[in-house]
Amino acid sequence: MRLTGAALTYLPTLLAAFIAAALLALVLTPLVKRVAIALDNIDHPDHRRVNEHPIPRGGGIAVAVAFLLVAGVGVAINAQTGGVPVPSGINAPELVGLVAGGLVATILGVLDDTWQLRARWQFMGQALLAVIAVGSGLLIDTINNPFGPASIRLDGPYAVGFTALWVVGMINSINFIDGLDGLSSGIALIAAGTLGLISITTFNQPFIGILCFALAGALLGFLRWNFHPASIFIGTSGVMFVGYTLAVLSILGTAKIAVALLVLGVPIIDTFWIIVRRLASGRSPFTPDRGHIHHRLLDLGLSHSQTVLAIYAICISLGVMTFILSGSGQLYAFLGLALLFGLGLFVIARGETSDALEADTYEGSAPPAGEDRPTAP
Repeated sequence: MRLTGAALTYLPTLLAAFIAAALLALVLTPLVKRVAIALDNIDHPDHRRVNEHPIPRGGGIAVAVAFLLVAGVGVAINAQTGGVPVPSGINAPELVGLVAGGLVATILGVLDDTWQLRARWQFMGQALLAVIAVGSGLLIDTINNPFGPASIRLDGPYAVGFTALWVVGMINSINFIDGLDGLSSGIALIAAGTLGLISITTFNQPFIGILCFALAGALLGFLRWNFHPASIFIGTSGVMFVGYTLAVLSILGTAKIAVALLVLGVPIIDTFWIIVRRLASGRSPFTPDRGHIHHRLLDLGLSHSQTVLAIYAICISLGVMTFILSGSGQLYAFLGLALLFGLGLFVIARGETSDALEADTYEGSAPPAGEDRPTAP
Protein backbone atom coordinates (compact mmCIF):
# COMPACT_ATOMS: atom_id res chain seq x y z
CA MET A 1 0.00 0.00 0.00
CA ARG A 2 1.48 3.33 -1.05
CA LEU A 3 0.03 6.83 -0.69
CA THR A 4 1.08 8.97 -3.66
CA GLY A 5 1.48 12.72 -3.45
CA ALA A 6 -1.86 13.19 -5.20
CA ALA A 7 -3.60 10.89 -2.71
CA LEU A 8 -2.09 12.76 0.24
CA THR A 9 -3.54 15.98 -1.21
CA TYR A 10 -7.07 14.63 -0.76
CA LEU A 11 -6.44 13.01 2.63
CA PRO A 12 -7.98 15.93 4.62
CA THR A 13 -11.17 15.71 2.54
CA LEU A 14 -11.31 11.96 3.06
CA LEU A 15 -10.88 12.32 6.83
CA ALA A 16 -13.47 15.10 6.94
CA ALA A 17 -16.04 12.84 5.23
CA PHE A 18 -15.21 9.99 7.61
CA ILE A 19 -15.48 12.12 10.76
CA ALA A 20 -18.64 13.96 9.63
CA ALA A 21 -20.45 10.69 8.84
CA ALA A 22 -19.29 9.10 12.12
CA LEU A 23 -20.51 12.02 14.22
CA LEU A 24 -23.85 12.15 12.41
CA ALA A 25 -24.48 8.43 12.92
CA LEU A 26 -23.34 8.68 16.54
CA VAL A 27 -25.91 11.42 17.24
CA LEU A 28 -28.72 10.04 15.08
CA THR A 29 -28.70 6.45 16.39
CA PRO A 30 -30.18 7.25 19.85
CA LEU A 31 -32.91 9.29 18.13
CA VAL A 32 -33.71 6.39 15.81
CA LYS A 33 -33.80 4.10 18.85
CA ARG A 34 -36.48 6.23 20.50
CA VAL A 35 -38.61 6.20 17.37
CA ALA A 36 -38.20 2.41 17.00
CA ILE A 37 -39.34 1.88 20.59
CA ALA A 38 -42.32 4.19 20.06
CA LEU A 39 -43.32 2.22 16.93
CA ASP A 40 -42.71 -1.12 18.68
CA ASN A 41 -40.05 -2.13 16.15
CA ILE A 42 -38.51 -4.56 18.60
CA ASP A 43 -36.57 -7.82 18.24
CA HIS A 44 -37.78 -10.23 20.91
CA PRO A 45 -35.67 -13.23 22.06
CA ASP A 46 -36.48 -16.65 20.60
CA HIS A 47 -34.86 -20.06 20.12
CA ARG A 48 -32.48 -18.96 17.33
CA ARG A 49 -31.63 -15.43 18.48
CA VAL A 50 -28.83 -14.68 20.89
CA ASN A 51 -30.27 -11.54 22.47
CA GLU A 52 -31.73 -12.23 25.90
CA HIS A 53 -33.76 -9.01 26.09
CA PRO A 54 -35.99 -7.11 23.62
CA ILE A 55 -33.83 -4.81 21.45
CA PRO A 56 -35.13 -2.09 19.11
CA ARG A 57 -34.21 -2.50 15.45
CA GLY A 58 -33.90 -0.05 12.56
CA GLY A 59 -30.52 1.46 13.41
CA GLY A 60 -29.63 1.23 9.74
CA ILE A 61 -31.66 4.40 9.24
CA ALA A 62 -28.98 6.36 11.11
CA VAL A 63 -26.24 4.78 8.97
CA ALA A 64 -28.12 5.54 5.76
CA VAL A 65 -28.95 9.14 6.66
CA ALA A 66 -25.38 9.86 7.77
CA PHE A 67 -23.89 8.43 4.58
CA LEU A 68 -26.44 9.90 2.18
CA LEU A 69 -26.15 13.38 3.70
CA VAL A 70 -22.35 13.42 3.70
CA ALA A 71 -22.04 11.79 0.28
CA GLY A 72 -24.83 13.88 -1.27
CA VAL A 73 -23.49 17.18 0.05
CA GLY A 74 -19.94 16.19 -0.84
CA VAL A 75 -20.83 15.24 -4.41
CA ALA A 76 -22.82 18.48 -4.85
CA ILE A 77 -19.97 20.64 -3.55
CA ASN A 78 -17.43 18.76 -5.64
CA ALA A 79 -19.57 19.26 -8.76
CA GLN A 80 -19.32 23.03 -8.20
CA THR A 81 -15.68 23.24 -7.16
CA GLY A 82 -14.11 20.29 -8.96
CA GLY A 83 -11.82 19.81 -5.97
CA VAL A 84 -11.61 16.01 -6.28
CA PRO A 85 -11.38 14.54 -9.79
CA VAL A 86 -14.16 12.12 -10.71
CA PRO A 87 -12.86 9.01 -12.52
CA SER A 88 -13.62 9.09 -16.23
CA GLY A 89 -15.61 5.86 -16.03
CA ILE A 90 -18.13 7.30 -13.58
CA ASN A 91 -21.04 9.45 -14.74
CA ALA A 92 -23.93 11.29 -13.08
CA PRO A 93 -26.56 8.52 -13.58
CA GLU A 94 -24.32 6.05 -11.74
CA LEU A 95 -23.98 8.41 -8.77
CA VAL A 96 -27.75 8.90 -8.82
CA GLY A 97 -28.07 5.11 -8.77
CA LEU A 98 -25.84 4.96 -5.69
CA VAL A 99 -27.79 7.60 -3.74
CA ALA A 100 -31.31 6.81 -5.00
CA GLY A 101 -30.81 3.07 -4.67
CA GLY A 102 -29.51 3.52 -1.13
CA LEU A 103 -32.57 5.57 -0.25
CA VAL A 104 -34.94 2.98 -1.74
CA ALA A 105 -33.06 0.18 0.06
CA THR A 106 -33.53 1.96 3.37
CA ILE A 107 -37.25 2.51 2.79
CA LEU A 108 -37.76 -1.14 1.84
CA GLY A 109 -35.88 -2.18 4.97
CA VAL A 110 -38.01 0.08 7.17
CA LEU A 111 -41.14 -1.58 5.77
CA ASP A 112 -39.76 -4.99 6.75
CA ASP A 113 -38.65 -3.78 10.19
CA THR A 114 -42.17 -2.49 10.77
CA TRP A 115 -44.31 -5.27 9.32
CA GLN A 116 -41.94 -8.29 9.14
CA LEU A 117 -42.54 -9.00 5.45
CA ARG A 118 -42.39 -12.52 4.07
CA ALA A 119 -39.19 -13.69 2.36
CA ARG A 120 -40.71 -13.43 -1.11
CA TRP A 121 -41.44 -9.73 -0.63
CA GLN A 122 -37.94 -9.11 0.66
CA PHE A 123 -36.54 -10.85 -2.41
CA MET A 124 -38.72 -8.72 -4.69
CA GLY A 125 -37.31 -5.65 -2.98
CA GLN A 126 -33.78 -6.90 -3.60
CA ALA A 127 -34.64 -7.49 -7.24
CA LEU A 128 -35.92 -3.92 -7.47
CA LEU A 129 -32.60 -2.64 -6.14
CA ALA A 130 -30.77 -4.70 -8.76
CA VAL A 131 -32.97 -3.09 -11.43
CA ILE A 132 -32.13 0.38 -10.08
CA ALA A 133 -28.41 -0.39 -10.23
CA VAL A 134 -28.54 -1.80 -13.75
CA GLY A 135 -30.87 0.97 -14.93
CA SER A 136 -28.39 3.56 -13.65
CA GLY A 137 -25.65 2.07 -15.78
CA LEU A 138 -23.91 0.31 -12.90
CA LEU A 139 -22.73 -2.82 -14.69
CA ILE A 140 -19.98 -5.35 -14.06
CA ASP A 141 -18.62 -5.67 -17.58
CA THR A 142 -15.21 -7.17 -16.72
CA ILE A 143 -14.02 -9.61 -14.07
CA ASN A 144 -10.52 -10.83 -13.27
CA ASN A 145 -9.51 -14.02 -15.03
CA PRO A 146 -7.94 -16.50 -12.60
CA PHE A 147 -6.52 -18.52 -15.52
CA GLY A 148 -4.75 -15.77 -17.44
CA PRO A 149 -3.63 -12.12 -17.47
CA ALA A 150 -6.51 -10.85 -19.60
CA SER A 151 -9.80 -9.94 -17.92
CA ILE A 152 -13.03 -11.72 -18.84
CA ARG A 153 -15.39 -9.35 -20.61
CA LEU A 154 -19.13 -9.57 -19.97
CA ASP A 155 -21.44 -8.14 -22.61
CA GLY A 156 -25.17 -7.46 -22.79
CA PRO A 157 -27.32 -9.89 -20.80
CA TYR A 158 -24.28 -11.49 -19.14
CA ALA A 159 -23.25 -8.17 -17.61
CA VAL A 160 -26.84 -7.47 -16.52
CA GLY A 161 -27.26 -10.93 -15.00
CA PHE A 162 -23.93 -10.89 -13.18
CA THR A 163 -24.58 -7.40 -11.80
CA ALA A 164 -28.05 -8.36 -10.56
CA LEU A 165 -26.62 -11.49 -8.94
CA TRP A 166 -23.88 -9.40 -7.30
CA VAL A 167 -26.31 -6.86 -5.82
CA VAL A 168 -28.79 -9.46 -4.54
CA GLY A 169 -26.00 -11.72 -3.30
CA MET A 170 -24.28 -8.90 -1.41
CA ILE A 171 -27.51 -7.90 0.35
CA ASN A 172 -28.18 -11.49 1.40
CA SER A 173 -24.59 -11.98 2.57
CA ILE A 174 -24.92 -9.03 4.94
CA ASN A 175 -28.35 -10.30 5.98
CA PHE A 176 -27.20 -13.84 6.75
CA ILE A 177 -24.19 -12.71 8.82
CA ASP A 178 -26.32 -10.28 10.85
CA GLY A 179 -26.69 -12.57 13.85
CA LEU A 180 -24.57 -11.10 16.65
CA ASP A 181 -24.17 -7.65 18.15
CA GLY A 182 -21.93 -5.55 15.95
CA LEU A 183 -21.09 -8.38 13.56
CA SER A 184 -22.56 -7.21 10.24
CA SER A 185 -21.86 -3.53 10.92
CA GLY A 186 -18.25 -4.25 11.91
CA ILE A 187 -17.62 -6.46 8.87
CA ALA A 188 -19.13 -3.79 6.61
CA LEU A 189 -16.93 -1.16 8.28
CA ILE A 190 -13.82 -3.23 7.53
CA ALA A 191 -14.96 -3.77 3.94
CA ALA A 192 -15.74 -0.09 3.32
CA GLY A 193 -12.41 0.96 4.82
CA THR A 194 -10.51 -1.55 2.71
CA LEU A 195 -12.29 -0.46 -0.48
CA GLY A 196 -11.54 3.16 0.41
CA LEU A 197 -7.84 2.53 1.06
CA ILE A 198 -7.38 0.49 -2.09
CA SER A 199 -9.20 3.17 -4.09
CA ILE A 200 -6.76 5.91 -3.06
CA THR A 201 -3.63 3.76 -3.23
CA THR A 202 -3.78 1.00 -5.84
CA PHE A 203 -6.28 2.68 -8.18
CA ASN A 204 -5.58 6.38 -7.43
CA GLN A 205 -9.32 7.19 -7.21
CA PRO A 206 -9.73 9.55 -4.23
CA PHE A 207 -13.34 10.32 -5.20
CA ILE A 208 -14.35 6.67 -4.66
CA GLY A 209 -12.19 6.57 -1.55
CA ILE A 210 -14.11 9.48 -0.03
CA LEU A 211 -17.44 7.74 -0.63
CA CYS A 212 -16.12 4.53 0.94
CA PHE A 213 -14.80 6.36 3.98
CA ALA A 214 -18.09 8.21 4.40
CA LEU A 215 -19.78 4.81 4.64
CA ALA A 216 -17.09 3.54 7.01
CA GLY A 217 -17.56 6.59 9.23
CA ALA A 218 -21.33 6.12 9.36
CA LEU A 219 -20.86 2.49 10.35
CA LEU A 220 -18.31 3.39 13.03
CA GLY A 221 -20.65 5.93 14.61
CA PHE A 222 -23.43 3.37 14.67
CA LEU A 223 -21.15 0.61 15.98
CA ARG A 224 -20.76 2.58 19.22
CA TRP A 225 -24.38 1.63 19.98
CA ASN A 226 -24.42 -1.75 18.22
CA PHE A 227 -21.40 -3.55 19.68
CA HIS A 228 -22.08 -6.09 22.44
CA PRO A 229 -24.13 -5.51 24.47
CA ALA A 230 -26.11 -3.77 21.72
CA SER A 231 -28.73 -1.18 22.58
CA ILE A 232 -30.08 -1.20 18.99
CA PHE A 233 -29.89 -3.55 16.01
CA ILE A 234 -29.14 -2.45 12.46
CA GLY A 235 -32.37 -4.10 11.21
CA THR A 236 -33.39 -4.86 7.65
CA SER A 237 -33.12 -1.13 6.87
CA GLY A 238 -29.39 -1.34 7.55
CA VAL A 239 -28.91 -4.72 5.91
CA MET A 240 -30.55 -3.58 2.68
CA PHE A 241 -28.77 -0.23 2.63
CA VAL A 242 -25.30 -1.49 3.56
CA GLY A 243 -25.50 -4.49 1.22
CA TYR A 244 -26.62 -2.37 -1.72
CA THR A 245 -24.12 0.41 -1.08
CA LEU A 246 -21.16 -1.95 -0.72
CA ALA A 247 -22.20 -3.73 -3.91
CA VAL A 248 -22.34 -0.44 -5.84
CA LEU A 249 -19.11 1.00 -4.39
CA SER A 250 -17.26 -2.16 -5.45
CA ILE A 251 -18.62 -1.73 -8.98
CA LEU A 252 -17.76 1.97 -9.27
CA GLY A 253 -14.31 2.73 -10.57
CA THR A 254 -11.84 0.08 -11.56
CA ALA A 255 -12.25 -3.66 -10.97
CA LYS A 256 -12.81 -3.88 -7.23
CA ILE A 257 -15.09 -6.92 -7.41
CA ALA A 258 -12.22 -9.27 -6.53
CA VAL A 259 -11.32 -7.02 -3.59
CA ALA A 260 -14.88 -7.08 -2.26
CA LEU A 261 -15.07 -10.84 -2.76
CA LEU A 262 -12.00 -11.38 -0.62
CA VAL A 263 -12.56 -8.86 2.18
CA LEU A 264 -16.21 -9.94 2.45
CA GLY A 265 -15.25 -13.58 2.07
CA VAL A 266 -16.64 -14.64 5.47
CA PRO A 267 -20.26 -13.47 4.94
CA ILE A 268 -20.28 -14.40 1.24
CA ILE A 269 -18.96 -17.93 1.77
CA ASP A 270 -21.08 -18.41 4.88
CA THR A 271 -24.14 -17.52 2.78
CA PHE A 272 -23.09 -19.94 0.03
CA TRP A 273 -22.63 -22.92 2.35
CA ILE A 274 -25.80 -22.14 4.30
CA ILE A 275 -27.84 -22.12 1.08
CA VAL A 276 -26.21 -25.36 -0.09
CA ARG A 277 -26.91 -27.06 3.24
CA ARG A 278 -30.52 -25.93 3.40
CA LEU A 279 -31.25 -26.98 -0.19
CA ALA A 280 -29.56 -30.34 0.39
CA SER A 281 -31.85 -30.93 3.36
CA GLY A 282 -34.92 -30.05 1.29
CA ARG A 283 -35.60 -26.68 2.95
CA SER A 284 -35.97 -23.19 1.61
CA PRO A 285 -32.64 -21.29 1.44
CA PHE A 286 -34.33 -18.49 3.40
CA THR A 287 -35.39 -20.73 6.31
CA PRO A 288 -33.72 -19.33 9.44
CA ASP A 289 -31.63 -21.62 11.62
CA ARG A 290 -28.52 -21.68 13.84
CA GLY A 291 -26.09 -23.04 11.27
CA HIS A 292 -24.10 -19.88 10.54
CA ILE A 293 -20.39 -19.60 11.27
CA HIS A 294 -21.01 -17.30 14.25
CA HIS A 295 -23.42 -19.83 15.75
CA ARG A 296 -20.84 -22.58 15.25
CA LEU A 297 -18.18 -20.52 17.04
CA LEU A 298 -20.55 -19.84 19.92
CA ASP A 299 -21.28 -23.56 20.17
CA LEU A 300 -17.53 -24.23 20.36
CA GLY A 301 -17.42 -22.20 23.57
CA LEU A 302 -16.42 -18.71 22.42
CA SER A 303 -18.20 -15.81 24.09
CA HIS A 304 -20.34 -13.33 22.16
CA SER A 305 -17.60 -10.70 21.98
CA GLN A 306 -14.85 -13.26 21.28
CA THR A 307 -16.80 -14.64 18.33
CA VAL A 308 -17.34 -11.19 16.83
CA LEU A 309 -13.72 -10.14 17.35
CA ALA A 310 -12.46 -13.43 15.86
CA ILE A 311 -14.48 -12.83 12.68
CA TYR A 312 -13.29 -9.20 12.63
CA ALA A 313 -9.70 -10.49 12.74
CA ILE A 314 -10.33 -12.83 9.81
CA CYS A 315 -11.87 -10.02 7.76
CA ILE A 316 -9.01 -7.64 8.57
CA SER A 317 -6.50 -10.32 7.55
CA LEU A 318 -8.33 -10.80 4.27
CA GLY A 319 -8.36 -7.03 3.80
CA VAL A 320 -4.58 -6.92 4.22
CA MET A 321 -4.27 -9.68 1.62
CA THR A 322 -6.02 -7.49 -0.96
CA PHE A 323 -3.00 -5.17 -0.90
CA ILE A 324 -0.54 -8.04 -1.26
CA LEU A 325 -2.22 -10.12 -3.97
CA SER A 326 -3.07 -9.26 -7.56
CA GLY A 327 -6.57 -9.59 -9.03
CA SER A 328 -6.13 -13.26 -9.94
CA GLY A 329 -4.35 -13.92 -6.65
CA GLN A 330 -7.31 -12.44 -4.80
CA LEU A 331 -9.65 -14.82 -6.60
CA TYR A 332 -7.42 -17.79 -5.78
CA ALA A 333 -7.38 -16.73 -2.13
CA PHE A 334 -11.17 -16.44 -2.15
CA LEU A 335 -11.57 -19.93 -3.64
CA GLY A 336 -9.10 -21.33 -1.12
CA LEU A 337 -11.01 -19.67 1.71
CA ALA A 338 -14.25 -21.17 0.42
CA LEU A 339 -12.75 -24.67 0.52
CA LEU A 340 -11.27 -24.20 4.00
CA PHE A 341 -14.54 -22.72 5.21
CA GLY A 342 -16.52 -25.69 3.92
CA LEU A 343 -14.04 -28.15 5.42
CA GLY A 344 -14.18 -26.37 8.78
CA LEU A 345 -17.97 -26.45 8.85
CA PHE A 346 -17.89 -30.15 7.93
CA VAL A 347 -15.47 -30.96 10.76
CA ILE A 348 -17.53 -28.96 13.27
CA ALA A 349 -20.75 -30.66 12.12
CA ARG A 350 -19.13 -34.11 12.41
CA GLY A 351 -17.92 -33.24 15.89
CA GLU A 352 -21.41 -32.18 16.94
CA THR A 353 -22.85 -35.40 15.49
CA SER A 354 -20.31 -37.49 17.40
CA ASP A 355 -21.11 -35.67 20.64
CA ALA A 356 -24.83 -36.27 20.09
CA LEU A 357 -24.24 -39.99 19.46
CA GLU A 358 -22.13 -40.27 22.61
CA ALA A 359 -24.86 -38.54 24.60
CA ASP A 360 -27.48 -40.95 23.23
CA THR A 361 -25.27 -43.91 24.05
CA TYR A 362 -24.70 -42.66 27.60
CA GLU A 363 -28.39 -42.13 28.21
CA GLY A 364 -29.23 -45.66 27.08
CA SER A 365 -26.52 -47.52 29.01
CA ALA A 366 -24.82 -47.70 32.37
CA PRO A 367 -22.59 -44.74 33.22
CA PRO A 368 -18.84 -45.22 32.89
CA ALA A 369 -16.96 -46.86 35.76
CA GLY A 370 -16.01 -44.50 38.54
CA GLU A 371 -19.03 -42.23 38.12
CA ASP A 372 -21.96 -42.11 40.49
CA ARG A 373 -25.08 -43.82 39.27
CA PRO A 374 -28.23 -41.74 39.39
CA THR A 375 -30.28 -42.34 42.49
CA ALA A 376 -33.98 -43.04 42.42
CA PRO A 377 -36.21 -40.10 43.17
